[in-house]
Amino acid sequence: MTHSRFARTAGWLAVPCLVAAGLLAWYVTREPASPFAAEQPPGLDPALVSQGEYVARLSDCVACHSLPDGKPFAGGLQMATPLGTIHATNVTPDRETGIGNYSLADFDRAVRHGVAPGGRRLYPAMPYPSYAKLSDDDVKALYAFFMKGVQPVQQPNIPSDIPWPLNLRWPIALWNGVFAADTPYAPKAGQDASWNRGAYIVQGPGHCGSCHTPRGLAFNEKALDEAGAPFLAGALLDGWYAPSLRSDPNTGLGRWSEAEIVQFLKTGRNQHAVVYGSMTEAFNNSTQFMSDDDLSAIARYLKSLPGDPQRDGAPWQYQALSAATRPDSPGAHIYVTRCASCHGLDGKGQAEWMPPLAGATSALAREDASAINITLNGSQRIVAAGQPDAYRMPAFREQLSDQEIADVLSFVRSTWGNTSAAVDAQAVGKLRGHTDPASSSPIILHMR
Repeated sequence: MTHSRFARTAGWLAVPCLVAAGLLAWYVTREPASPFAAEQPPGLDPALVSQGEYVARLSDCVACHSLPDGKPFAGGLQMATPLGTIHATNVTPDRETGIGNYSLADFDRAVRHGVAPGGRRLYPAMPYPSYAKLSDDDVKALYAFFMKGVQPVQQPNIPSDIPWPLNLRWPIALWNGVFAADTPYAPKAGQDASWNRGAYIVQGPGHCGSCHTPRGLAFNEKALDEAGAPFLAGALLDGWYAPSLRSDPNTGLGRWSEAEIVQFLKTGRNQHAVVYGSMTEAFNNSTQFMSDDDLSAIARYLKSLPGDPQRDGAPWQYQALSAATRPDSPGAHIYVTRCASCHGLDGKGQAEWMPPLAGATSALAREDASAINITLNGSQRIVAAGQPDAYRMPAFREQLSDQEIADVLSFVRSTWGNTSAAVDAQAVGKLRGHTDPASSSPIILHMR
């Protein structure tokens, strides 16, 4: 009797389990709906191709899908993830190794939903949680550009080295259901056209949150728009600290005007900072190509995002001091002999060309990775309007020991009103082992 009851109970339990398993299988293998499912591919419309090229610049597609010494969009870029290494894919219109066989609907599903033909899930290193907000018109234009404006390149994709079972992709469907957006950007009522255009670019094609928004335990961006307080609040990523893009006076844009934000994105520098780290590639290949109206819209939107005094602390105020008068600090002598010729004994830098260290985000942020990284490895060459910059931060990894770099950065982070914690030599050694010197060759990629 007991066995019979158990069998009947197990039988009844099997029904919902099978149904649940079937629903799960359907969910993780389904291809998202596309508004272009029944639409014919666009023809060779030069205006549409040109629009698509601009959307590709807004989206900085070239930075991930190209190598400096390779063909545009042929893939191959190595990207480290917490699970292992993946490589960007060939997105040229080659029919064998690229996306030449993609329909417009296939392209849409891959870009906005992270699902390749056949239901294969893309890793969210592809910023489809942001690209989901692209408009239908921009997706169509982007498709026209990749199919008609990009030269096909026959170059096989490089497999990832993520081990089994972590390389199983069906769980990504569940991750998407929880963390990814699935609808295009909708203009916000009560905001003007410029604000909405800026919000669209920042949240969508610009995918600024991919670097500047902190991540959760599931490696998800904690917010995808301004409705979430952590959105663009700053994040540590790949050995760099991407600062807050909110109105935080210390670690964000609180001291920047809208005009200064536009200047930074257009020229790579302003009185507060010069682009460095991964932002150099974004500037070289994306932001400087944006229209003045779009840059103004981005600045308008970013300046509308409030800061968080509890997170950011009391606003920084400059305290006049010459580095030559700090013999008590072991890093002061290093600063005077190695740094002051560019950044000044007073820490104020030299106008727009040599950035100030007094009040610099890297000197005020709790995270010291950016300060360590650029001191160890220097900066890449900035290319503005086709002209490589004459100035760049040199690498000191061969000239200074871990302790010396820790000492000089601790000095910078505790002088001129900077009040951040000292840098530990072990943190310097860790980044020394995991990073390489920045290339002195300009990294700017042509899209055609």
